[in-house]
Amino acid sequence: MRFAVDTGGTFTDLIVEDDDNGLHMYKASTTPDDPINGVLNSLKLAAEDFGLSLDSLLAKGDLLIHGTTHAINAIVTGNTAKTAFLTTEGHRDILVYREGGRMEPFNFTVPYPQPYLPRALSYEVPGRILADASEMNPLDEGQVIKILEELKTQEVEAVAVCLLWSIINSTHEDRVGELIEQHLPGIPYTLSHVLNPSLREYRRASSAAIDASLKPLMSAYMHNLTGRLTDSGFGGRVLIVTSQGGMMDAGDVAEQPIHLINSGPSMAPVSGRYFAREDEGSDTAVIADTGGTTYDVSLVRRGRIPWTRETWIGQPYRGHMTGFPSVDVKSIGAGGGSIAWVDDGGMLHVGPQSAGAVPGPSCYGNGGDKPTVTDASLVLGYLDPEFFLGGSMELDLDAARVAIERDVATPMRIGLEDAAAAIVAIATENMVQAIVDITVNQGIDPRDAVLIGGGGAAGLNSTAIARRLGSERVVIPEVGAALSAAGAMMSDLHSQYTRTFFATSEDFDADGVNAILDQLEARCNAFIDGPGQGSIDQTIEFFAEARYPEQVWEIEVPLAGRRFESDGDLQALIEEFHKVHEDIFAINDPGSGIEVVGWTASVKCQIKDSESGSLVDSNTEALVDGTRKVYFAETGYVDAKVRRFEAMTAGEELPGPAIIESPFTTVVVDPGATAERRGSGSVSIVPGAPRAAR
Repeated sequence: MRFAVDTGGTFTDLIVEDDDNGLHMYKASTTPDDPINGVLNSLKLAAEDFGLSLDSLLAKGDLLIHGTTHAINAIVTGNTAKTAFLTTEGHRDILVYREGGRMEPFNFTVPYPQPYLPRALSYEVPGRILADASEMNPLDEGQVIKILEELKTQEVEAVAVCLLWSIINSTHEDRVGELIEQHLPGIPYTLSHVLNPSLREYRRASSAAIDASLKPLMSAYMHNLTGRLTDSGFGGRVLIVTSQGGMMDAGDVAEQPIHLINSGPSMAPVSGRYFAREDEGSDTAVIADTGGTTYDVSLVRRGRIPWTRETWIGQPYRGHMTGFPSVDVKSIGAGGGSIAWVDDGGMLHVGPQSAGAVPGPSCYGNGGDKPTVTDASLVLGYLDPEFFLGGSMELDLDAARVAIERDVATPMRIGLEDAAAAIVAIATENMVQAIVDITVNQGIDPRDAVLIGGGGAAGLNSTAIARRLGSERVVIPEVGAALSAAGAMMSDLHSQYTRTFFATSEDFDADGVNAILDQLEARCNAFIDGPGQGSIDQTIEFFAEARYPEQVWEIEVPLAGRRFESDGDLQALIEEFHKVHEDIFAINDPGSGIEVVGWTASVKCQIKDSESGSLVDSNTEALVDGTRKVYFAETGYVDAKVRRFEAMTAGEELPGPAIIESPFTTVVVDPGATAERRGSGSVSIVPGAPRAAR
C-alpha cells in the first residue's frame, strides 16, 4: 500500500494506492500552524474509510510521498532562520545588486528590492581564487575565525558561503566550511559549490542563502514528519517531492531544502502528461491546477515537461532567484478561496488575497466573512451545499449571499447573481491570462493543446477557460481534485548534477567535455547505488547549457549520446540547439556557431512497475440524477442536469447545461458544451460555442 500526500494552501490531498492498484482519494483541511496535523488528518480519513485504525492502515504501507508548501510559506512569511552570508572580499553586495535587472527599468519611483539576507549579516572573506583556478591571494583564516566569533554573538542560526570561482577551485570555500564546523558546531551551513556548482555569481549566492536559511526549519519539519509517522505505525520509506518533478528521501532533502521551493505544484504536469496521452493521445497539454489559494499552470511539450532556470520566489526581479532549475510553473493568486473586492473606483478585483484554510470562504462557517470564488459558485448553483466533500462539510448559502451582496453587489449596484457571475468571470480571465503568459511566451498556441484541469475547483470554470483560449478539449481526470498527489504516485526518484565547462563549436575540447560527463555520470551512478537502490529501472540523460555567441542566457539542449566520440556527435548537438532555439523563440541562426557554458546530468530511478490505477468507487449512496437551477451570465437561470461522476459510464455523453459532481470536485458543463466519460474515468469536454447572451 502506498500513500501520496500533497499539502496545499486550503486542503491537504491524499491518494492511497491499495494492493490491487486501486486508488482512493481523500481531502482534509490544511492546518497552517502545523501542516503535519493535516497530513495525519487525511490519513485518518483513509483509515476510517478502510475500516482500520490509523496505525493498522499505516502498518500496511511501504511508501509515503509528500509534497509540501512549507518551505515557500516560510520564506513568504519571513519564518526562516537568522542567516549570515560570507563572500569574497570586495563582493559583499552580490545579494544587493543581483544581476542588475529591473521589472520597470525606467520607472525610478519603484524601489529596488531588498536582498534576501540583510546586508548587516554579510561579511567579506579575504582571499581570492581566479577564473583559471589559480590562487591570487591566500585565504585569511584568522579573519574568517574573527567573523565566526562575531556570528556567535549575533546568535546566527545558519551560514551561507559563496566565494568567487569556487566552482573551479573549491579549496577556500571548503576550508571555510571546516572552520564553521570547528567554531560554530551544530550550526548548519551551505557551500555554494556543493549546492549549485554553476556559472553566475548572484544565482549561486542566492541559492546558497535560500538553502541555508531553510535548513533549521525544514530539518525540524522532516524530523517531526518522519517521527510522527513512525509513532503512528508507519515503517516504510518517506519520499519528498522536489521542484524538479522528482522525489528525494526525507533525510536528503533536509540537507538541501531549496529543492522544496516548488514541491507539490511540480507533480501536476507529471499526471497531466499521463492523462493527455491516455484520454486524448496528445503530447501537448496545458495543465491548470486550481486550488483554494493559487492557480498553477504548467506545460507538456512533445511529451516533455519544460524546466526553467529562471526560478523566482515572488515576481521576477522583484523577488529572489533560486538559481536552480525547476518545473516551469506559473502561479497566480487565483483559486476557490480568492477574495473578491471592489476598489474605490468601483472596479471589481478577485485575488490575489485568499481566505485560505483558516478562516476560509464565508460559506465554510469558520469565521470568514469575505466573498470568494467558492461563495460565488455556491450562489450561482454550481455547488450543492449539502454535498461538498461528499456531504462531510455543509456549506452556508446564506452566508455566501450576505458576503457577496455586502461587498460586491451593493458597491457595484448590480444584482446578487450578476455579482456572483462577475466574480467567476474575473477569476476566469485572470486564469486565462496566466495560461497565455506561459504558452505564448514559449511559442505554444494554446489552441493546439489539451487543457487538463486539476484541483478541487478546476471544474467550476474550465469550460469557460477553454472557450476563451480556443482549446478544443478539456480533460478533468477522475483524480483531478488531487492532481499533484496523483502525479506523485507516477513519479520517479530524481536527482540532477551540473558542472561548468566552457566550450565552443569552433574550438571544441572533446576530451575536456568527456571528462566532465564522466564525472557527472559517476555521481548519477552513486545516486542509483544509494537512494535509487532497488529501483525497477534507471535512466541517465545529459544536457548542454548552450547559446549563440554574444547571447546573455542559455537554453537547455538534450544530448543524443553520452560522449563526444566524433565530429558527428558535435554536429548533432549543434543541430539540436538550432531546433530547440526555434521551438522556444520561433527563430534560429543555422549558420552561426554555438557556445556551451555548462553540462548537466539527470538521473531517474523508476520505483513503480505499473501504470496508474483507477479510482475505486466511493461509498456514496446518493447516486440519483436530478436537476437544479444554475445561473449563467449569458442565459440567466436554467435547469441543469445533475450527474454523479461515479454514475457516468464510459462513453456516456452529457450535453450542457449540466453539473457533474463527485465528493471532491464539481464540473460545470456550460450551455453549448458536451461532456463525455472516458474509459480511464476522466471527463472530456468539448467546449463548443456559448449560447447567445440574453
